[in-house]
Amino acid sequence: MRILIVSDLHANLEAVRALPESYDEMWVLGDLVNYGPNPCEVIEFVRAHASLIVRGNHDHSAGYDRDAKCSERFRRLAEETGRYTRAVITEDQRDFLRSLPLTAERTVEGVRFSLCHATPPDPLYEYRAPDSPLWDAELARASADVLLVGHTHLPFCRRLGSRMVVNPGSAGQPKNGAAPACYAIWEGGEIVLESAHYPVEETVGKIRALPVSPELQAGLIRVLRAAGE
Repeated sequence: MRILIVSDLHANLEAVRALPESYDEMWVLGDLVNYGPNPCEVIEFVRAHASLIVRGNHDHSAGYDRDAKCSERFRRLAEETGRYTRAVITEDQRDFLRSLPLTAERTVEGVRFSLCHATPPDPLYEYRAPDSPLWDAELARASADVLLVGHTHLPFCRRLGSRMVVNPGSAGQPKNGAAPACYAIWEGGEIVLESAHYPVEETVGKIRALPVSPELQAGLIRVLRAAGE
């Protein structure tokens, strides 16, 4: 079984189209929308290709018209692009975002996976850094063999004995200092963190056309080009 694991697509269609096409299943760890220019197209891509999806804080925000509870640095970006997202998605797409579960479980080839967007205790909002000691405590009490999480846009794999927590990073808005779209592949009992180049400047051109302030356009573009905050 070859599983493509992605998170934080953030309406970046060019990045999503650069993801591998060879897999048995695609699992998505939330945040299909906001920040990027193509929320409708990314939602439809995920609906067509993913077999397991959980809801992220930006999906929750767009679906229920709620605060995404972003950091101060990203609050205005989330608010303005969130208004754009809610204006362009269809009611059916909004219902789809609402319908996504906060968590999911799956067993593949005897390996138990647990999926959420942020952390198991707080699936939508908790920001937990890759080097946080709380991950070891989380793994110690987990019933699953592998915890799959997103939210931070930082790829990492951390092990405790036979268990591990994996963050594939962000496909649509990486913050690991490299612009390519991040993802993970699970195959044959092993997981590998990967990335794929995509035409960043095409996404940049679309951002320049978004109905948000020039200041916020510049902020979104800076994050995409620098792959960081």
